[in-house]
Amino acid sequence: MSEIETAATATGKGAKLRRHALVAAIFMMATSAIGPGFITQTATFTVSMGATFAFAILVSVLIDFVVQMNIWRIVTLSKCRAAELANRAVPGTGYLLAVFILLGGFVFNVGNIAGAGLGTNALLGMDPKIGGLISALIAVAIFLSRRAGLLMDRVVVVLGVVMLLMTLFVAGVSHPPVGEALSQSIWPDSINFATIVTIVGGTIGGYITYAGAHRLLDQGMVGEENLAAVTRASVTGIVVTGVMRFVLFLAVLGVVSAGLVMDTTGHAANPAAQAFQAAAGDLGLRVFGAILWGAAITSVIGAAYTSVSFLTVFLPSLTERGRAYATVAFIAASLATYVGLGTAPAALLVFAGGFNGLILPLGFSLFIYVGWARRDLLNGYSYPRSLLILGTIVCALTWYMGFKSVGSIFAFLGQ
Repeated sequence: MSEIETAATATGKGAKLRRHALVAAIFMMATSAIGPGFITQTATFTVSMGATFAFAILVSVLIDFVVQMNIWRIVTLSKCRAAELANRAVPGTGYLLAVFILLGGFVFNVGNIAGAGLGTNALLGMDPKIGGLISALIAVAIFLSRRAGLLMDRVVVVLGVVMLLMTLFVAGVSHPPVGEALSQSIWPDSINFATIVTIVGGTIGGYITYAGAHRLLDQGMVGEENLAAVTRASVTGIVVTGVMRFVLFLAVLGVVSAGLVMDTTGHAANPAAQAFQAAAGDLGLRVFGAILWGAAITSVIGAAYTSVSFLTVFLPSLTERGRAYATVAFIAASLATYVGLGTAPAALLVFAGGFNGLILPLGFSLFIYVGWARRDLLNGYSYPRSLLILGTIVCALTWYMGFKSVGSIFAFLGQ
């Protein structure tokens, strides 16, 4: 083979690896954002708020856009994980951020395993705790695999596509009032800050903020030379999650608008399952179970992977294999907590989103500070003022909403 052919082959392989890295990051972010927490939150709030919940979803998508555009850019430009960058910007804050992310990721992962249990219950009639146990063991097997990274990426991408297609099917048969939903998304009859914070937390709060960016970092997609591709990937990921959010909301809204009364507070309440069953009968229930299980297992993977990536700020010498074992321990601890917890799974999933929504402003504030004042940490890159201005507005908004809703969010645990 000539030198030109060798170079062309190497270039082709490099392009394929870059595409793989970008697709993996897109679906790591998307499936983390569309986990069992969001599915359960969507059903719960659609039952209580009806079409006005469309406004909260629209706000969550807009916040998602601003947050992810900034986080993905700054992480890849700095070539540092979030906690390490925070420590360089303001010494000590990276440790605080890591503690909050690990705590929030743990709460979310307990909820993710609970969601997996609810999914297997709807799909197979299995006891939720047994279903959660089996799902956690599957996630552990993925991380213990010698090709854990590749296996993780493929599982996340395949299940992400299947979830989207199945949800589109149920939205089609539930006949939602699309016109009313569009109207309420722009001019709602009422605004509930606790709802917005909870749905934002369930789709972009806590570890989810950094899932895609850290996956890109681990795969070497860093520096200004990859910025255009990273930006396109972040926008694509936001579009995918935005479409999924509205489609899921419409699927539940169609059922609620038809007059179905659903249980959202009982210990065994599974409001989304009730909605899907009402829309498409027994098939709808099984489809829901598959969607929820897919959302849960991919979120267990995303939550564990991203949360443990913050451990490196405390243990810089942690090897890739060491991270895999730490991830397994993280999943095992989440499982043990879920099995021993008395809180209803649906209530836990709603609380997890709200809790992570309260964490979001802390990390995002540090990133906005880096964009404004620490160009040296971005290797001299001149950061777009438009993104910083939007980021500052969103950051202030998340602080305000968190302050207004903290009491309501913790009240979810009492349900």
